[in-house]
Amino acid sequence: MPFSLEGARACASRKNKKPLARRPGVLRALGAALLTAGLSGWAAAQTTAQITPPAHALTLEAALDAAQARSYALVAQEAAARSARELAVAAERLPDPMLRLSVDNLPVDGPMRFSLTDDFMTMRSVGLTQTFTRADKRRARAARFEREADSAQAARAMQLAELRRGTATAWFDRYYQQQMVALLSQQRDEAALQIEAAEAAYRAGRGAQADLFMARSSVARIDDRIRAAQAREANATTTLARWVGELAAAPLGDAPPISTTRLAVHRLEHELDRHPDIALMASQEAVALAAAEVARQDKRVDWTASLMYSQRGEAFSNMVSIAVSVPLQWDQKNRQDRELAARLAKAEQARAEREEMTRAHLAETEAWLATWRANLARLADYDATLVPLATERTRAALAAYRGGRGGLSDVLEARRMEIDTRIERLRIEMETAGLWVELEYLIPSEGETENAASPQPSMTNAPEQQR
Repeated sequence: MPFSLEGARACASRKNKKPLARRPGVLRALGAALLTAGLSGWAAAQTTAQITPPAHALTLEAALDAAQARSYALVAQEAAARSARELAVAAERLPDPMLRLSVDNLPVDGPMRFSLTDDFMTMRSVGLTQTFTRADKRRARAARFEREADSAQAARAMQLAELRRGTATAWFDRYYQQQMVALLSQQRDEAALQIEAAEAAYRAGRGAQADLFMARSSVARIDDRIRAAQAREANATTTLARWVGELAAAPLGDAPPISTTRLAVHRLEHELDRHPDIALMASQEAVALAAAEVARQDKRVDWTASLMYSQRGEAFSNMVSIAVSVPLQWDQKNRQDRELAARLAKAEQARAEREEMTRAHLAETEAWLATWRANLARLADYDATLVPLATERTRAALAAYRGGRGGLSDVLEARRMEIDTRIERLRIEMETAGLWVELEYLIPSEGETENAASPQPSMTNAPEQQR
């Protein structure tokens, strides 16, 4: 009589069939098992409650808004702009006057030592000194800080563009890794059916055992690819969390269409003037020109006036001193002129670097556009020809196998080719989405540019009559 697992279990059940009341050890084991199961279920429920992701879907726009709201880089640049504007207000004012209190010509020996009134030369003096900086020079210094504020706003626009590109890239990465896992899981379910068919054929004597092993190996390879895709999806979620925080655990919404971009191709050279990198270089050039203007104004000297009142002893008359001082730029060609030349050279350096960066970005953007268009055409070919042909080949190989006209190896090969075709199509779409992100967030919109250039409110920007 052949051995069977069901028969052994039935025999063991008949031998051990006793009332539960007479088996206290069994009851204790059963109670412990129930308690353990209850605790495990409670712990699992608690864990599930802790890691439950947000209910709302995370769309790309929501991710961009969340990343912008939690960015400290933007806050830093806004603070830099406010700092420069505060300095601009201060630079347009006259220097603070200087108060001088002194005791002059105090004797330190002899019969009148340390007396403030006995010696006719001893004076207790109070003086006031004021430097009168030219208005043009003060305006030039204030303009330099204003240009630095504009440069900080341009740096903020660049940070915002990088934030948007990074967030969108991370969002699409997670989105397509999820698509990859779903695609492989679907193919895995279909490949598992081949195992059942191979087992049925082997038991019925219509198939070889090698076909069964071949089908199982195919499923094992798909499982390995699924685990690799799940690891990439987890890494993509971690990267997305760097931008949006806890929202990265939320399910993703639908992807936006990547077949169109707001970048106007026929105005590409004009649009690149608003490129954040180029705008930042232009603002730095403006800062260098403003610094050169300050150096030019420094060639015109400032006058300083002093007024001092000196009190002596009662037997002597008090005195008033008036003085005017002015710097002597006796070597202007080797000091002030060379400083101005250095500032102008810095401005020329900034202009040349900006022109070179414009050319580089123009070539890079044109290459992105060409690759993006080519990828869109390739995706259309995959959807119209390659994917349908791969699917029909799998169906034909499967029909031939079921009809006894083909082998299982033909079915598995056709299915592998179909999986590779679909994965390649998904890879191209992912690359196209990355190019779309670069193009879509390359140039800020008009509203973003105006917001970046608008001055921030400041207490020192109050009307002059309120000061």
